[in-house]
Amino acid sequence: MRRRLIQSTLAVVLVVIAVFGVSLVIVETRTISNSAQERVDSEAIRLAGIVDSRLFAAEVVSAEILRDQVAQERYAVIRIPGKPLIEVGSQPSGEVISSTEKGEEGETVTVQEPRSSVTREVGRTLLIIGLVALLAVIAAVLLAIRQANKLSAPLTDLAETAERLGSGDPRPRHKRYGVPELDRVADVLDASAERIARMLTAERRLAADASHQLRTPLTALSMRLEEITLTDDPDTVKEEANVALTQVERLTDVVERLLTNSRDPRAGNAVTFDLDEVIQQQLAEWRPAYRSAGRAIVSSGKRHLTAVGTPGAVAQVLAALIENSLMHGGGTVALRTRVTGNQAVIEVTDEGPGVPADLGARIFERTISGRNSTGIGLAVARDLAEADGGRLEMLQAQPPVFGLFLSRTPLKSTVVEDEPTVR
Repeated sequence: MRRRLIQSTLAVVLVVIAVFGVSLVIVETRTISNSAQERVDSEAIRLAGIVDSRLFAAEVVSAEILRDQVAQERYAVIRIPGKPLIEVGSQPSGEVISSTEKGEEGETVTVQEPRSSVTREVGRTLLIIGLVALLAVIAAVLLAIRQANKLSAPLTDLAETAERLGSGDPRPRHKRYGVPELDRVADVLDASAERIARMLTAERRLAADASHQLRTPLTALSMRLEEITLTDDPDTVKEEANVALTQVERLTDVVERLLTNSRDPRAGNAVTFDLDEVIQQQLAEWRPAYRSAGRAIVSSGKRHLTAVGTPGAVAQVLAALIENSLMHGGGTVALRTRVTGNQAVIEVTDEGPGVPADLGARIFERTISGRNSTGIGLAVARDLAEADGGRLEMLQAQPPVFGLFLSRTPLKSTVVEDEPTVR
């Protein structure tokens, strides 16, 4: 492209020089020739006037007297009737420019100038025109190179940007070149890079969320299947199989929820559901894990509460909080339900050391963890809560108290508060 720009610019300049340069040479040549002829004519008229005045005054007319009246390069011949021929200067050889003038006393004055003087003047003019043309060509080449660099360098950058996008590097360059068309292409590439970056981030986030959220249901399902293999009691097998089917349904719900959130985090299927059912389900699922750890999990607070949201999403939030207490907390884990305003609150607390002071509110940020964990669980739980119109907060750091706030609709006109129950 650079070579083509230079060649095209140079071709245009050469055409312009050829057209106008040839015309200028012809005009200047004619002008110089006409000027030389006019000078010789003027010289002949002036010399004839001098001879007339001296003849009229009966003065002597000789070559010595007229020598100073004739230019050095010119040759003059004066013919006076009845007198010898008078020559002034040296007769030129070759082609000459000649002019003859007759005087009033009958004399004839002829002035000649060698055409070589005109040729030399034309040559000087051609040399000047040639130098100007050469300077124009050099300037055109330099301008073409500059313009080619100005256009080719941005195109090279844009090609590199497109190549980076194709190789999986979606960082926008935000570089502009002062050329509207190229800047438009750069805008489109940067916008595409940002969209690709968002898509890659969403895909990575979906993969991380899926690996974290699917781990708990798969672990619970594995535990149920292990219990089935270790027992010969048909009733126990049937009970554990039913629980395993419930775990499979929850696993399917987790997958569907993750896919829904990856498409549109705000899209949800909020319904009115019974909080007790979700809490009891979680207690049943986590009971074996806590029993194996030698710890207890209890529930207390108001019963027969309903909330508006997605039961599967609420179950995932509670599972994340319960698992967090199992991994990082200590002692008894308590789930307590209460009402504040038009919201139902589920508090999850344990007797562990709590959240370190240096983490604080950052505990909900991704990759932030007090111990060797992924730091994804609480972040995903908060996103799930917000997608249903609720919110997840850390109400107290030490001992840790997390609160899940959901919009509520009372199932009965009267709400009954039960005593704490150990599961």
